[in-house]
Amino acid sequence: MHNYPIKFYPILKEKIWGGTKLMTQLHKKSTSKNVGESWEISSVEGSISVVSNGKFAGKTLQEIIETYKDKLVGKNNYANFGNNFPLLIKFIDAEQDLSVQVHPDDELAKKRHNSFGKTEMWYIMQADKGSKLILGFKHTIMPKKYLDLLEEKKIMSVLKEVPVKKGDAFFIETGTVHAIGAGIVLAEIQQTSDITYRIFDFDRVDEQGNERELHTDLAIEAINFSDKIVTRHKYSTFINALNTVVKCEYFTTNFIHVVGQKELDYSKTDSFVIFMCIQGNATISIDEYSENLNFGETVLIPAIADKVVIASKNCKLLEVTI
Repeated sequence: MHNYPIKFYPILKEKIWGGTKLMTQLHKKSTSKNVGESWEISSVEGSISVVSNGKFAGKTLQEIIETYKDKLVGKNNYANFGNNFPLLIKFIDAEQDLSVQVHPDDELAKKRHNSFGKTEMWYIMQADKGSKLILGFKHTIMPKKYLDLLEEKKIMSVLKEVPVKKGDAFFIETGTVHAIGAGIVLAEIQQTSDITYRIFDFDRVDEQGNERELHTDLAIEAINFSDKIVTRHKYSTFINALNTVVKCEYFTTNFIHVVGQKELDYSKTDSFVIFMCIQGNATISIDEYSENLNFGETVLIPAIADKVVIASKNCKLLEVTI
C-alpha cells in the first residue's frame, strides 16, 4: 500500500442555516451563499469522499478501504466496520441557529434505521460575540411536560444555553438535546451516521414556504431528560504534546499545538489517524512523502504508518484515532 498523507475533496452541503465562512475563512470553493457543512471525510451513502492527492487520486474512500482493508483503517476497525469508514469528519458554519435536535444511540439506531448511533464532539474554531450552543436541559424534566412545552412552542425556556469562544470543546453523547447557535464555525467529529431527530426549528420556512419536518415521536424515546449531562470538556494545551480533549469508545481526539517539529510514533496504534488543521498550517510527512496541511484542511494517515513528522512554525491540529 502507498503510505502517504491522503487528502480528499470536501463535499459541501447547502443548508437553510449556512453562510459563507467556509469559503471566506476555510478556503472552500463554492459560489453558494449558504454552505453549512464541509464533509471532509465521509463514507455516508450518497456522500462518499474522493481522494484529491497522490497515488489514490480519483479513487473513493470506499474503494481504497476495499482494496487495502486493515492496512488503511487498522485490524480492529476493519473487523468492526468492514468497508465502511467509522467516522464522519466535518467543518460547520452556522450563520443562523441550527434546529434543536437529538441523535439516537447505537441500539435505537440499529433497531429503527439499521445504522449506527451518532455520538459527536465539537471544537469551536470561531465564534461571533454573544454566540452560544444549546446543550441539554436547565433542570430534569418529565417527558409529558416536555411534550406540552413543545406543543406550546415554549421548549426554549427549559433548554440550557452555553456561551462559547474559540478553543472550547464539547462532547455530545447520544440523547443530549443540542443545537449550534448562529455565528459559530466548528470542527465536528462523529460516528458515521446521518440520523438526526429534529425537535424544534423556530418555525422556519424554506423558499417554497415549507417548514422542515419535525420528528417528535422518534425523538421522545431517544432523549436523555436529565440535567446532569456534562458536555464541556476542558483540556490542556501543552506545546508539542498530545493533549486529550475527548476519549470515548467511538473515537479519541487530541489537541496538538506544534511549534517547530513534532514526531509521532504510531507503530503501536492499530488505527488510521486523522489530522484537522484548526489554526495555521503544517507539513505532514510519512517516510519520503510530504503533504501541506492548511487551515481548514483534513488529512488521513493510513494505519500502517509507523512514524509521522509534523513541521510548522506554529499550528494547531486535532488528532483523531479510534
